[in-house]
Amino acid sequence: MAEVLVLYYSTNESVAKMARLVARGVEEVPGMTARIRTVPKVSAICEAIEESIPAEGPPYAVPQDLEECAGLALGSPTHFGNMAAPLKYFLDGTGSQWFSGALVGKPAGVFTSSSSAHGGQEATLLSMMVPLFHHGMLLVGLPYTEPELLTTQSGGTPYGPSHVAGGKPSQPLTVEEKHLCIALGRRLSYIASRLVDTP
Repeated sequence: MAEVLVLYYSTNESVAKMARLVARGVEEVPGMTARIRTVPKVSAICEAIEESIPAEGPPYAVPQDLEECAGLALGSPTHFGNMAAPLKYFLDGTGSQWFSGALVGKPAGVFTSSSSAHGGQEATLLSMMVPLFHHGMLLVGLPYTEPELLTTQSGGTPYGPSHVAGGKPSQPLTVEEKHLCIALGRRLSYIASRLVDTP
């Protein structure tokens, strides 16, 4: 089975929940499966002592995950209109994959969560796309044939799914936000499956 890598960083579980929904959408396409991975926090202390396998949740990503995937869904919380530093740190270490062209022609999509409705979700999604363009990936968004894009009163953009988490504790994902996460996974997986079957 071909795999779509669902790679994310999450601090308050909202992005992790979105990642699981994206993975569900991936696996709705026959012959496709999701590989869920995360990245560790970044600091001089964590980098020195962090275990290579987290105590709970999915394993940490390694560059080989990118090489083996047929597509990529990338998720991050919004930090001042940009992706979180740990995810950027991981992507900054993918120079050899860029040099070899390991990701060229593979489809990719992005998703995010912010604490407020105007917290920079769209800027974050666009910033996440930039390194993927440099890798030669084919960016996949959400078309307006997804009716939730027109009805949502919370998260959701044509650039990718988003969630308005609010304060602590985080607000649960709305029905529309959940649907859009699944829709992205399904669309990304469908495109990846067609590309895998292309000689």
